[in-house]
Amino acid sequence: MSWFGKMVGGTVGLMIGGPLGAIAGAAVGHHLFDKNQKERRPGRIDRDYGTTPRSSQAEERQATFFLALFSILGKVAKADGTVSKAEGDALIGFLNQMNIQGQERDFAIKVFNEAKNSRFTVRDFAGQFADATRGQDHLRSSLMDMLYRIAMADGELNRVEEEMIETVGGVLGFSSAEVTRLRQQFIGDAQQAYAVLGVSPDAPDDEIRSTYRRLVQEYHPDAVIGQGMPQEFVEYATRRFQDVQSAWETIQKTRKIR
Repeated sequence: MSWFGKMVGGTVGLMIGGPLGAIAGAAVGHHLFDKNQKERRPGRIDRDYGTTPRSSQAEERQATFFLALFSILGKVAKADGTVSKAEGDALIGFLNQMNIQGQERDFAIKVFNEAKNSRFTVRDFAGQFADATRGQDHLRSSLMDMLYRIAMADGELNRVEEEMIETVGGVLGFSSAEVTRLRQQFIGDAQQAYAVLGVSPDAPDDEIRSTYRRLVQEYHPDAVIGQGMPQEFVEYATRRFQDVQSAWETIQKTRKIR
């Protein structure tokens, strides 16, 4: 992640500011301390984390998505007062799926831990994420998808977790019906394929087809790469793209759509 060195150097964190910037600063402090303890020797100059150039808009967007994702995940995971082993395993699963390794992986975990115990609310984090993702509905949908995945890691969605995710959805501009459709992907609803596409089971064929085509365009790996998103999100978007394709195929067979 090109922005990571700048984050540790302080450039991106200062540009982001707000609650996410505060979490980044706290996580960077611990990250640097741990790195110093493990790797630095007296008189050594660490070339990776020296003075860094001003961050680009794309790098700030990538960093904001990363920070918001793991900050809100931390808040949701601890919504019921504690982070269960299953939720911790789900976090590690996310890191593995997004191929986040090494120092970036350690940093993500520190952001998660700093955020879950911070004075900031999930609304604070979601509001800053909303400001950074105007006009990028697929990024907002992806965040909601990840929140439900970690909340359901222990096999149930408790009311506190549900309310917290609904709060995030509201801040991001999703209607109650849209949040319900997103949730249905994870609670074993019989109409799961419709929920994946975010359409009603009663929607006409043309509406479902147009929605499918829009999602395919939004989550196509080439489109995501063109927006300057990091490789980790490209991999996630690819899986989302595959889910959309699978859901469409299921609906096609059910409705006999050609």
